[in-house]
Parts: sequence; C-alpha cells; structure tokens
Amino acid sequence: MVSSSTFLHVLSLAALALSPLESQAQLANTFKYVGLSGVSAQQLFLGTKNKVYIVDKTEKNNATVNGHPAWAVEYDLDTNTFRPMDVLSNSFCAGGTVLGNGTWLNVGGNQAVTTGGVAMPSTQQSGQSVYTDWDGGKAIRLLDPCDDESCEWVDEPAMYMTSRRWYPTLETLEDGSAIIMGGCEWGGYVNYADNQNNPTVEYFPSKGTPFTLNFLLKTMPVNLFPLIWLLPSGNIFIQAEFQAEIFDYKNNIEYPINDIPDCVRVYPASAGTAVFPMTPENNWTATIIFCGGTFLQADQWTTTWDIAGYAANESCVTISPDVDLNWYHDDSLDTGRSMGNFINLPDGRLFYVNGAHLGTAGYGTEDWVIGQSYADQPIYQSWYFDPKKPSGQRWSKAGVSSIPRMYHSTASLLPDGTVIVSGSNPNADYVDQTTNPDYKYFTQYQVEIFYPDYHDTPKPNPTGMPSKLTYGGDPFDITFTLSDLLNNTLNINATRAVIIRTGFSTHTMNMGQRHVELQTSYTTNDDGGAVLHVAQMEPNPAILAPGPALFFVVVNGIPSNASWITIGDGTVAQAQTLKPRSTLPQSSIGAQFMAQYGGGSYVVAAQGQGVGSGASVRAILGVLVPASMIITAFALGFAL
Repeated sequence: MVSSSTFLHVLSLAALALSPLESQAQLANTFKYVGLSGVSAQQLFLGTKNKVYIVDKTEKNNATVNGHPAWAVEYDLDTNTFRPMDVLSNSFCAGGTVLGNGTWLNVGGNQAVTTGGVAMPSTQQSGQSVYTDWDGGKAIRLLDPCDDESCEWVDEPAMYMTSRRWYPTLETLEDGSAIIMGGCEWGGYVNYADNQNNPTVEYFPSKGTPFTLNFLLKTMPVNLFPLIWLLPSGNIFIQAEFQAEIFDYKNNIEYPINDIPDCVRVYPASAGTAVFPMTPENNWTATIIFCGGTFLQADQWTTTWDIAGYAANESCVTISPDVDLNWYHDDSLDTGRSMGNFINLPDGRLFYVNGAHLGTAGYGTEDWVIGQSYADQPIYQSWYFDPKKPSGQRWSKAGVSSIPRMYHSTASLLPDGTVIVSGSNPNADYVDQTTNPDYKYFTQYQVEIFYPDYHDTPKPNPTGMPSKLTYGGDPFDITFTLSDLLNNTLNINATRAVIIRTGFSTHTMNMGQRHVELQTSYTTNDDGGAVLHVAQMEPNPAILAPGPALFFVVVNGIPSNASWITIGDGTVAQAQTLKPRSTLPQSSIGAQFMAQYGGGSYVVAAQGQGVGSGASVRAILGVLVPASMIITAFALGFAL
C-alpha cells in the first residue's frame, strides 16, 4: 500500500514535470521541495558531489532495510531518491566528522529501543527489539562514500569505544585524525547527574585511555555536544554552558577565558554557530559567531515548568580566540531563535535557517509539551549574514520555507552553491497526522533545496579547477573566458578562490564546517578573458584540516559549480607533508586592455607574493596611475 506521504510526493513531482520551464527559471531566494528522505534527517553530510548521507535515530521510519525500519539512507542529488542503508546500532544523537583519507566517522548514540523510543532491558541490547537495533552508546561507525551505491556503513562492535557517549562532539585534527569530546552515558534533557557525565576526551584512531577534561566537569549540566573548533594556532576553542576555554590538546593544558555574554549557546539552547571566512586579508584568522540560544542558569535546566513557552534569545556575539580573548556583540537577530543553523556560502556570507522562537531542543511527555516538542512557533524566515557589511546592516532576508524545521533538523551546502535542508522530528518515534492527529509537529521527510540570491545568474565555468591541494607548494592556474567573467574582464579583480568543508550537520551544528579563501593573483588576456593564479593551502593544516572539501571560484559574488578536492596527503594520524609557501606571479593587466584607456602594460611593483584577489588598481599599477586612469577605474568597477 502506498503511504499518503509517498503519494503526495509523486503528485508534487508530477506537477513539477508538467509545469512550464518559465515557472522554474526564477529560483533565487526560494525553497523548493525536491523529494523524500525515507528517514528523518537528524544527521546529514555531503559524502560525494552527488550523494548526501542521512543518519537518524532508531525509529519506525517508512524506509526499510533487511526486514526492519531503516535509520540511514544515501540520498541522490540527481534523482532525488534514496537508498536505505543498514546501521546495526542506535545512532541517536551521535557526533561525526570526516577523516583525512575521506572516511566519515559517526560516534556514539543511545541504548537499544523499541516502539515509542522506550529503552530495551539491559539484557536485550543486541538486536532483540522489534527494530533489531543494538546498543549504540560506544559505537564507532565508518563509511567510505561512493557514487555506485556499493558502500555501506561499517558498524562492528569489536571496534567500539571503551566508554559511552551520547551527544559527543568531533573535530578533525591537523594529522587527519579526530578528537572525540564529551557526551553522557544515558541521556536526558541535559547532563543531570555527575554519575552519568562523560567528561573525557579520546581520539580516533585511539591514542590510549580517554582522559578527563576539567572543563566538562565545570560546565554541568549544560555541556552536551560541547562547541569546539580547531584554531589556526593548533589549539582548540571550547564553549559550553556560559564558560569557554582554549585547550592545548597536544600538551593537555586548559586555559579558561571570560564567559560568553547574554545566554547559553550550547545544546539544548542550540544557538547557531559558524566560523567567518578565513582569508588572506584577515591572515586566516578564525572568528566564531554565536547567534540565539536561551538564557537560563544552571539550576533552571529542569522540565518542571513550561519550557515551550519561554522565548529564545536574539543576541549575537563573536570571538577571535587566536588574536583577542574578548567577546564582542554583533548585529542581533530579528527575534529570539533556538535551533537556527548557519551555513557558510561560497560568496562569504552566512545563511541562517531553521529553528523556533519559543522553547529549546528536546522532547518529552510533560503536561506542557506541544505534542512532545519542547519548542513552539517555528521560524520559517531564513536570513543572510554578511560579515563585511557595516555594523547594523549585516542581516538581510533570504527565503521563506513552508515546513517547520525544529529539533533534529539539518542543512548543508551543496556543490552547486545551493543548500539542502531536511529533518525535524521533536518526537520519540515516527509521528504523522494519521497516527497522532492531535499533534502539531510531525516527523518530516521532505527534502528542500534553498537557492541563494545568486542562483539565477549564469555561473562561471572556468577550466583548470583542481582535484587536490597541498599544504604549500607550486601555485596553479584557472583560466576564464570573457563569459566566465560575466562579460566583464574587470571582474577578475573581484574573483576569489574558495574552499568550503561542509561539515557534519546535526543539532544546529555543522561539525568541522569551514570557509577558507586562497591567495591569488591574475593576468588578463587580450581576448577579454583572464588567468587566475592560485596559491596552494597555507602550510598550516590547522587552518583547514586534511580531507575532502569543495573548491569554488566566485566571480563578483557568483560562485561556480564546485570541484571535489582532497586536501593534504589523504592519510589519517600522520603528519601532513608541508611544502614552502606558494609564490604567486605578479598580477598583470594586458597591454591591449590598458591601451583602450591610454596606458601600457603594467604589473605590481615589488609584490613578491602577488596581490590577493580583489586587489585594487592602485596596488596593481603602483605609482603609475594618472588621475584620468583613476577616474576610468572608478567607472569600470576597480577598487582603488
């Protein structure tokens, strides 16, 4: 029998097929429903250019595999169809990241459950449930993504950790290994009891017995899914509850810093977080933004009162831990939001999506819940945040979705510069309108694509896009036609080479997400095209850890389709090969182009490393710029 959701899906796709092409042409700033995920997208990541992998908790999903409900799928971006995948253990609230060789790591989870999310007896944790799930608390799951549908999750108990982790956070390190931090043993709304807290850190591959991090003792009870980032200095920044610290993980030294202002940002307050673009102009400094969250003190994180009616916070704060340990307020949200999700876009902006105005992450059976949800008033309006805009002007409206995306929603950038959005299930098991007609928020399988405002502009399609980058080494060239430069040669002056690691999306975080811009110079051609000379990665793997990523060129704010690249040696737990920093040729404007404006051919004077993309005419032409040329440059769009 065909389910109602599947029938609606078929009708929707049929309507799309019958609609005229003109109605599909204008997609910029809109969300578009494209398919069904088969399982709810609690965890999501881009595994290849065409495959997105989704992992859910154990529950009665519509998709089945090997005779039981599936809680993982491979989603095909070309066909918008899914392939169920078998996962042995309950991956509820697992963490994840990608290793230096491209293998994805999924860690931790919950005990085996049966219908309604009820825990199985301790003696029945190895497949006796109707869902046949195993205890996932110590699980290590591995996947090597593929395009031919041959890959499967490896979930082997012999590989499991020695301690239980529910809500752990992962980050890829400079050698391509992963740090695994925190979590709890048996779960709950927050980390209620010291006897279930897991305040330890370990590594994959293992480096020995897990060790205690004092920070995870001091931040009870709000320290699940601690917020962590590898910094360009090689240290790790950690934030949970109101506290923050710098962790020198190589020497196991903790350096507490000032508390974060205004509110709790970590789960279940669930602020949106991201690292601003790291660029040559800012010397690849990591500035981290936190927006939204919930203002509650440690003793207020209980479920004895109406959490779902409590407004989220609207403040945004930033910190640049390697250069300044002070917190700074940034432009606030339009309204308080919990569970908002930041996505780095190739053009340097952040896309902010999903979440709710009231309440927090979580679900339960208390008399005040909304169905089972601890949140209410979903926010359908998405936003752009532009770090380069003046203070007070950084937020602008993006698209409006029609689907409530709250607890267990996810999002990720895709290779064409769009954003996939899916998930939301603030319930203990699968819930739909048929089984629970009185509920307000159901299990969401709908997959949406958001098309940013640059989408309808023709994309550049240059040649020479890379498939591998090294840490230092010889630069490479990317060649643009006049058409690639949007029919304006001067747009080479506003062309950037951008790497984005899309991260592991879950619970408002994209673990490991980064935006890194490479240094560039350029040479214009007489036919109106140009060559972009691109440096390799800086010889510092802490700026961007080794592994797979997307490489874009962005011409005057319009991104190309990305190439799929491997950064580094493709190895795990081994020091990466470091080469001398790339030396770029000097930027040069061709004689024929300059002759149109009364000048000859000019190059940068004594700029040994070349000029970064977006360099000004004054920098390129040095002291040889006459007043008439400056006026011409203004008219043509060069910065001076």
